Amino acid sequence: MGRPKQERAVQTREAILRAAAEVFDEYGYAGASINRILERAGATAGAMYFHFKSKEGLARAVMNAQPETIVPLLESEGLQRLVDITMIWSFQLQRDPLLRAGVRLATEQSGLQDATSYVEWAQIMEDCLTVACAKGELQAGVDPREVAEFVVEACTGMQLYSAVVSGRTDLPDRAVRMWRLLLPGIAVPAVVARTEVNPSRVRLPERTAD
Repeated sequence: MGRPKQERAVQTREAILRAAAEVFDEYGYAGASINRILERAGATAGAMYFHFKSKEGLARAVMNAQPETIVPLLESEGLQRLVDITMIWSFQLQRDPLLRAGVRLATEQSGLQDATSYVEWAQIMEDCLTVACAKGELQAGVDPREVAEFVVEACTGMQLYSAVVSGRTDLPDRAVRMWRLLLPGIAVPAVVARTEVNPSRVRLPERTAD
């Protein structure tokens, strides 16, 4: 009896989180109401408050769930893994409300801002670059932390610009351009030559309904 109950609780939490992401993505933090989220999720207020203590807590859970939309799809390592993160990210921002909402909440002026999601991304990327350094993929003197933070900064600005000028339809192309400019400055020539900066190499899950 315990396991089915636990599974239902996990499914309920996921449904509420996904519904909240859709509503935050559409309306922003200020425009998203608890009632609208519950209606979208088909859940009760009691169920929501069992998993999330407040609207703010729910929003922070959405922000912090960003890596879940990307990291499980990765198979590569080192510098290729870092490139693949940005390739998947550039497409998932067009497809996945959970990622889009997390990005919107992290960037809009709602009073929710903290560094948690940015720091987590920087750490994920630094881990890739640390492996790349150990494999001899990086040029001498390249600091994994410095590059990781730069990529987070660049992607943050890039997606905002792309959202304004094209509704993010050109974001994959912009991510490719970023790496064409950046790779020669951080990687040894042989690694630059073999690193695939190609969105088509990344296999994505079925499109999430908007």
